[in-house]
Amino acid sequence: MADLLQPSDIPEKLHRPVRPATPASVLIPLFYKDADWHVLYIRRVTNERDRHSGQVAFPGGKRDVADITAIDVALREAHEEVGLECSDIQLLGELDTYHTSSNFVVTPVVGVIPHPYDFVPQLSEVDRIFSIPLSYLSDRRNIELRDRQFPSAELRRQVELKVVYFNRYDGEKLWGATARMTLQFLKAVRDGKIELPSNNL
Repeated sequence: MADLLQPSDIPEKLHRPVRPATPASVLIPLFYKDADWHVLYIRRVTNERDRHSGQVAFPGGKRDVADITAIDVALREAHEEVGLECSDIQLLGELDTYHTSSNFVVTPVVGVIPHPYDFVPQLSEVDRIFSIPLSYLSDRRNIELRDRQFPSAELRRQVELKVVYFNRYDGEKLWGATARMTLQFLKAVRDGKIELPSNNL
């Protein structure tokens, strides 16, 4: 899957930001179920004012003044959006930052959570909480690159980008920056940068 990995939604030659990128973090929560690791995702609430309305994402958001580290952001947002308690998350590490087309520099933070768990979705932001097995995400047959037009405020025109899409799972469409960060996580596991604990948690 090395051909699908890149550090930004936008190719460097097209990336001419007119303002500094906003720091943000997401939590990539993992849990073990049915003899497989699962990755937790959310589907965002449909909102006409939200560019990412209705999209599949990880729990996360932009850094607040009170946040000291990228991990602080990820844990706070995970608690706010899905009700995860910090004490219930076994942190495994951070991944390289990812620059999104909406000009956020996102630090993915990986952690293991208990299963089952009584999630508490933030109804104003989260429409659904679900998971996808690691075995499904790791199967190259479930992934494709598509051309997609994006508006670029920085370039003041539409740009055509190569976007990663996973085949639908349980009715959900994983694509874009979240799909790229998922691939980054899979590579980190393969390379030993992120070590999954034994499955007898």
